[in-house]
Amino acid sequence: MSRPKIKSKNDVKEGSCFKSIPVSSGRESYVPQVTPDRHQATARKLKDKLNIATWNIRTLLQKTLENIKQEMERMKLNILGLSEVRWKGAGKITSGGHEIIYSDGTESEKGVGIIVEQTVSKAIKGYWALSDRVLLVKIAGKPVDLNIIQVYAPTANSNDEDLDKFYNDLDTAKTQCKSQDPLIIMGDFNAKVGTEKVDDIVGKHGLGIRNERGEKLIEWCQTNNIIVGNTWFQQPPRRKRTWKSPGDETRNQIDYMMISKRYRNALLLAKTYPSADCYSDYVPVVGKFKLKLKKNSKPFTNIKFDLAILKTNQTIREKYQISVQNKFESLGDAEEVEQQ
Repeated sequence: MSRPKIKSKNDVKEGSCFKSIPVSSGRESYVPQVTPDRHQATARKLKDKLNIATWNIRTLLQKTLENIKQEMERMKLNILGLSEVRWKGAGKITSGGHEIIYSDGTESEKGVGIIVEQTVSKAIKGYWALSDRVLLVKIAGKPVDLNIIQVYAPTANSNDEDLDKFYNDLDTAKTQCKSQDPLIIMGDFNAKVGTEKVDDIVGKHGLGIRNERGEKLIEWCQTNNIIVGNTWFQQPPRRKRTWKSPGDETRNQIDYMMISKRYRNALLLAKTYPSADCYSDYVPVVGKFKLKLKKNSKPFTNIKFDLAILKTNQTIREKYQISVQNKFESLGDAEEVEQQ
């Protein structure tokens, strides 16, 4: 199939190269920060429709954080992925009922994060801070878990090694997800996939002209059975563009909401929200999903012993006496009083 002319550069913006990062707990960045799979013993249905978004916010200062939480509530978002967080280290904090998981560098450069509302936070099973460009969060679902990977890809002026490392980290994150679980990959890819349909991976409702970074992204999606979700919904241009240059001379679509192909029908709609504002030249991409999550619902209860039954039930009293006698007889093996 013929493809349009490819530009040699991404012509979106500049960024710095990759640096290794420590995590806040002192462990290496590839070590899971929370035990992933031995947690959700008892659960119930939370909700079956989720609003999930990704947004390059440029920085997550305190003033911006409060602004973002307000925008989440206004747009009724359950989960918001963030690019360019610019916090040091990696970890998890709680702020005003929202839980923030982040993965960043040692010099407050780049960084990714995910903010979840209070009801969804109770369903989080674990997270992996792979680097300051890739973060994986696993959320308990019904009947399968939901995996979300938030990314911030290297920019046009980065070298091939930076880009290769980014995709290697992305591959590593994907291998931590079960094939039968829905996988959402979202964030700033610094790539333009264009308007030409590619098999069942890229739809015809993209924006702009495909570039080399877009070609690489499409190839990765084809290999991993991932669809670029926000290219499959017809929207006016203002609902497609995710970034504009200073002076509004250039508008591009470089942020994407992607999902595993077998769950493509779970994505009901994807579009940008130009009215959202956090002092960034980006706008959020919001996807509406039909998915079911879980949360712990059984409270802890103290065990109460019915001692009165020892007086009224002869059989139970005899069993109790034998059990206690056996336990104390084992002490007879100790020769010293202190041991007994």
